[in-house]
Amino acid sequence: MTNYGMKLADYDYVLPEHFIAQTPTEPRDACKLMTVNRKNGELSHRVFRDIIDFLNPKDVLVLNETRVFPARLLGHKETGARIEVMLLEQ
Repeated sequence: MTNYGMKLADYDYVLPEHFIAQTPTEPRDACKLMTVNRKNGELSHRVFRDIIDFLNPKDVLVLNETRVFPARLLGHKETGARIEVMLLEQ
């Protein structure tokens, strides 16, 4: 299996606490939507209700209705690495 030279560390980034939603946006379709134009790399910021503007015939939109069970376990490996486990079910 090829990993194209990517490492897990390539996905590390700092996400400030104030950017993590604590409650759903109301109305729900007013949440943020960022898009990337694949031809020119241009970013645009919209709202989710605009998603229909980006869908074409035969596209598939998958809805994830997963809810997170509010349990987070923090720990350290013997190597000293920090780990975090998010429990989704009891």
